[in-house]
Amino acid sequence: MKNLLFIVFMLISGMVFSQNGKLKGYVTNGEGKPAEFVSIQLKELRKGATTDEKGEFAIDNIKPNTYTLVASFVGFKTLERKIKIEADKTTGINLELFENSELLKEIIVKGYVNANEKVVSVGKIAIKPMDLPQSVAVVDRQILDNQQAKSMSDVLVNTNGVYIMGTTGGYQEEIAGRGFSFGSSNTFKNGVRYFNGMITDLSNVEKVEVMKGSSAILFGNVAAGGIINLVTKKPRFDFGGEISMRAGSFGLLKPTIDIYGGIGKNQKLAYRLNSSYEKANSFRQGVSSERFYINPSLLIKLGKKTDILLEADYSNDERTPDFGAGIINYEVVTLPRERFLGVAWSNYTAKQLSTTATITHNFSENWKLNFTGAYRNYETDLFANTRPNTGTLITKEGMWIRNIQRSQVAEDYYLAQLDLTGKFNTGKISHQLLFGMDTDQFETRTTAYNQLARYDTVNIFGTKNYKIRTDIPTLSVATLTTSPVNRVGVYVQDLISLTKNIKFLAGVRYSYQQTGSEVYTFASKLTTNSVYFDGAFSPRLGLVIQPNKNISLFGSYSNSFTLNTGVDVDGNALKPSLIDQFEIGIKNQLIDNKLSLNLTAYQIINSNLAQISLANGNTNANIKELVGEVTSKGVELDFVARPVKSLSVIAGYSYNETRYTKSNTFVEGSLLRYNPNHTANLSVNYNFSQGKLQGLNIGLTSLYFGDRQAGRSTRVQVVNDNFKLVLIPAYTQIDATAGYTYKNISLRAKVGNIFNVYSYNVHDDNSVNPIAPRNFSTTLSFKF
Repeated sequence: MKNLLFIVFMLISGMVFSQNGKLKGYVTNGEGKPAEFVSIQLKELRKGATTDEKGEFAIDNIKPNTYTLVASFVGFKTLERKIKIEADKTTGINLELFENSELLKEIIVKGYVNANEKVVSVGKIAIKPMDLPQSVAVVDRQILDNQQAKSMSDVLVNTNGVYIMGTTGGYQEEIAGRGFSFGSSNTFKNGVRYFNGMITDLSNVEKVEVMKGSSAILFGNVAAGGIINLVTKKPRFDFGGEISMRAGSFGLLKPTIDIYGGIGKNQKLAYRLNSSYEKANSFRQGVSSERFYINPSLLIKLGKKTDILLEADYSNDERTPDFGAGIINYEVVTLPRERFLGVAWSNYTAKQLSTTATITHNFSENWKLNFTGAYRNYETDLFANTRPNTGTLITKEGMWIRNIQRSQVAEDYYLAQLDLTGKFNTGKISHQLLFGMDTDQFETRTTAYNQLARYDTVNIFGTKNYKIRTDIPTLSVATLTTSPVNRVGVYVQDLISLTKNIKFLAGVRYSYQQTGSEVYTFASKLTTNSVYFDGAFSPRLGLVIQPNKNISLFGSYSNSFTLNTGVDVDGNALKPSLIDQFEIGIKNQLIDNKLSLNLTAYQIINSNLAQISLANGNTNANIKELVGEVTSKGVELDFVARPVKSLSVIAGYSYNETRYTKSNTFVEGSLLRYNPNHTANLSVNYNFSQGKLQGLNIGLTSLYFGDRQAGRSTRVQVVNDNFKLVLIPAYTQIDATAGYTYKNISLRAKVGNIFNVYSYNVHDDNSVNPIAPRNFSTTLSFKF
């Protein structure tokens, strides 16, 4: 399988380069809103496409000629228009469909789509960002290609306030936003939760959607701060595709393939297949990685009103875990960037498989029913040294006694979700209604092994040699913990347009959750069980005032909850912690929609925070009380513009302060760890669209990541507490990109971390992972 992509790459590369043209367009309804599921056909060729949720479509590989374009959708006047396709050119068009018998409208060239016009599908209902009392961001495929994005770290350069908070072990990218960690409950792929404890492949991602703030009404138990949704590429009825090969520093090789097309002549079936293989070493000596990814999908059109989309997603990722080293007495010690101090045979394997079926039925233009059924399984196996300073501290001379750990985790996840969306009027008041229900089920199985203490000894400075072991020990199994979670939710939301300028968003969700735990101890052959039940309402209220179509003022309030583990002093399950979120802001569309400028301020209060109980001198961390509170405050500024045709600019700034405002465990007023107070980003891209440099694309991407804390928060209830916070200094990283496209061939290049900035991602006081030094990569791609 690993060699298959190389073979396919070489075969297709040998094809005769096409001299054909392309057609891309955008379809709106009579109200100027994107029209999805519109059928676009070239009558003479029986070739076509279907518009997506943004109203966009594309048809590739068209022989030069004049054709009759037919645009049709139930309830609308069918539109026909003559289109001239020229060799090696892309014809851009804009279609406008009407319900009445007006004369057919002209086709005009499609212009720039403002950032405040990009609807996020993860919102479950197509509310325009200008009407939504919430901050959102969309990073589309063009941005990913221009910036040569390889991982989520590259994507989140464009989303201030949402960032990578750590890379513990080097095998994951830990995401956070507005001061709160985004676990797997906050990360989605096509609206379905996915496991984010492994590196994410971006080869099949069409766009990345970010909804900041509360999304509890839509998805139930999610952490505060926001959610991220990856939207994958979908099947198309016109035949085409792309193959590419990326090569770069540290032995990086990554071939990818993307093929799509229709099945049969009746335009009822369409497919898409994406796959990639990646193998690389690292700037860290002895560290390597290997990944295989495949994503097949099939679209079935049962009629003009009903579609079925079947998707599968599989990733197998294997890499060397690297917990770094370099904290002594709560101070980061400077070591050579390339020095790897883990055991040579250590390994982390992560596999994830998901299958999704989505059925969409359009009752009419205004009413739609959507059903999603999904299954996901992931398995991980970590076998490596323990983190530095866990168990045995590194001495001031640099001596580190390495222990060995192993853990295995497997999870099965099932989801059934039904959403009804509709638009209707009550008198002069218009409504955008969302009503839905969902149920999901998790079963997580964690196998913990007994650690091997004092495996061997190393010196992190390399000033003293010890006998290094290379044998792979056998560890005995300690416990098997099975954690089933069953959850059901019902929700309703309505965007009420009281007038053209005043809109009110109101909704509520009720969630009920059953959480269980079964722990089997192999040594004693004993099993302990516990079951917890929780239910809560999550309301959401928002007000939008629009003085004109280019300015939107908004304010919102939402409440949600997070579940707590452990028990109270009486052995009863803890109640959930409650989260109140407040957000106000202004969204602007300026200079004929060529520029968007948004400013948002927020406050998030996580009250009833569970902390260890101090009753009767308790030292059991599982016995807790709801006596804590964390408060996050911040401001975000987003700027996206295309001031001239070929220039695009993305910029942003965020300020966040997340502190313990009540605590019986930590110092009140102290900052939470890993969250920078300041982040800023600036990306500039210029595309030469004419002249001798036509086809050339150049860009710069910069990220400022402010000071943040690692280490361990000081505990107030412990006399002579030795815990300390570790200050990680700010840094600025700049990347440069360039690309050239000629006909169907593109060559892109990237220089990452141009100035070779040296900084770290640090977890606690035991995982110091340097950021990558200056690096290079090139990508050669061929479209057909």
